[in-house]
Amino acid sequence: MTHYDLYAIGNALVDSEYEVTDAQLQTMGVEKRHMTLIDLDRRAALLSHVHGAHARRTGGGSAGNTVVAVAQLGGRAFYSCRVADDELGAFYREDLVANGVATNLTHTKPAPGQTGSCMVMVTPDAERSMSTFLGATAHLDHHALHPHDIARSKVYYMEGYLAASPTGLDAALQGRAMAREAGVALAATLSDMSMINFCRAGLDAMVGDGLDYLFCNEEEAQVWCGSQDLDVFCQQVSQAARTVCLTRGAKGCLLLEGGQRTTVPASSVTAKDTNGAGDMFAGAFLYAVTHGHSHAQAAWLANQAAGRVVTQYGNRLNAEAMAEIKTQFAQHIG
Repeated sequence: MTHYDLYAIGNALVDSEYEVTDAQLQTMGVEKRHMTLIDLDRRAALLSHVHGAHARRTGGGSAGNTVVAVAQLGGRAFYSCRVADDELGAFYREDLVANGVATNLTHTKPAPGQTGSCMVMVTPDAERSMSTFLGATAHLDHHALHPHDIARSKVYYMEGYLAASPTGLDAALQGRAMAREAGVALAATLSDMSMINFCRAGLDAMVGDGLDYLFCNEEEAQVWCGSQDLDVFCQQVSQAARTVCLTRGAKGCLLLEGGQRTTVPASSVTAKDTNGAGDMFAGAFLYAVTHGHSHAQAAWLANQAAGRVVTQYGNRLNAEAMAEIKTQFAQHIG
C-alpha cells in the first residue's frame, strides 16, 4: 500500500539570505550563480562582509524545499537528511514537521556538531549565489534511510548535490536500489553546474541505467552535454530519463519524453530572487503526477509555482500562496 507520494534524500541546510550588489559579490570573491562549498573559516570571512545586514532565515536544502512544496500542495512526503544537535538542527527539524513533512529526524537523536547552513547572496538581477557549509550533512549516510517507507512511496527523489559527499552519494544509491526493487519511480535533479563540473561521476551513478524523471535547467543541460545547441543537448539529456523536465526561466520548460519535445509556457512575472525556483518546480510537478495529472498539466502547475516563488525573496512560499496556486490549477484543468 502506498504511503508517501514522494520520498527524498538530500542535504539539510538552514538558509540565510542576503541582498547584495555585484560589486559586493566580487569583493567577497563569491562566484555568481554557482553553489560553492565552504569551510568554517571561509564562512566566518563571508559573515564579516555582511555583518549588520538583514538576513532572512529559512529551512533549505534543495530536496528539502521540494518535499515541503509537495506537502504544502497536499501531498505526503518523507525526507531523509542529517542535522546536528544544535539550535539550527532543532529549527530545521521543527520546520519540516510544521510543513507536514515526515522525516528520519523525528526518530533519532542527532550527534553533536554543527548543522549545515547556506549563505545565499541575491543580486539585483534576481540571481542567487550560494556558499554552503555542509556541517553535519556532510556525514549523511545510509542510517538516514527508512527502507520500508521507500518501498511504500510513489517516487524516490535524489538531490544532485549529494554527488559531492561520498557517504551521502552511497546512501542515495542504496535508496535507489531499494526503490528500484520495490517498483518505485526514480527521480533526480542535476542541482547545479558545479556538481556537473566537479562531481560528474556521482551524478552518472544516480542516473545509472535510467530514471523516470530528471530535472535540470537549460544551462545545466548544456554543461551536461557539452553543447549549446538546443537540438543536441535535448537529444542527449533525454537519454537519462523517460521524462526530462528542462526549465528555461521566462521561456517556460521543455518536456522531453519518447523522442518528443513539448513546450509548456511560463507565467509572466518580474523576478526578484531565483533561489528555490528549480526545487519548487520539481515539487509541484511531482505532486501533480502522483495525483493522477498528465505531465503537461504537471508542468503547467510547476511553472506557476516556480514563477510565484521568484517574485519574492526567499526559497519557499507560504501556505496561502500555495493554496491560491492550487486553486488556479483546478481551474486550469477544468
